[in-house]
Amino acid sequence: MEALEFSIHRDIVEQCIAGDNQSQYELYNLYKKAMFNICYRMANDREEAEDMLQESFISIFKNIGNYKGTATIGAWIKRIVVNTSINYLKKKRLQLIPLEDAHHEREEEPTTDWENVQLQVQSIKQAVAQLPDGYRIVFSLYAMEGYDHKEIAEILGITESTSKSQYNRAKGKIKLLLKQEG
Repeated sequence: MEALEFSIHRDIVEQCIAGDNQSQYELYNLYKKAMFNICYRMANDREEAEDMLQESFISIFKNIGNYKGTATIGAWIKRIVVNTSINYLKKKRLQLIPLEDAHHEREEEPTTDWENVQLQVQSIKQAVAQLPDGYRIVFSLYAMEGYDHKEIAEILGITESTSKSQYNRAKGKIKLLLKQEG
């Protein structure tokens, strides 16, 4: 419990470990909005995101005694939310587009500089929402949640090259959708 000393929500976490319902409610309120956003980006459906969030917090409070304090409580919660969301979607038979390793040739990048193109946030959100599940999930985990392709591969049970390919195809699809819109 030494590492827990540096947690900004140490008292709340310790009370949650002790089973205090009020502290659990406080912890939930601290993280519900950010974690809902993760669930929503993964599911692309408000009701499913709410279900995923609920399942996540059930798991969080069930397992909070396992929290060692080696990472921030927010990072620990986020990991559970992502894993719970992935499992939820797998139960719904999430289909990542399978790609053979032999077909992972790098596609030529368009001449448009992706980083410098000014795009409206709402247009990007709409484009991401139109992606197939596999593309959207890999794109969200990589571009929005900061996971690397190795971590994504482990979480989703796919190869690292499939994760990279799904991400590149998601970017291409987003660009195409944005061009069609403009």
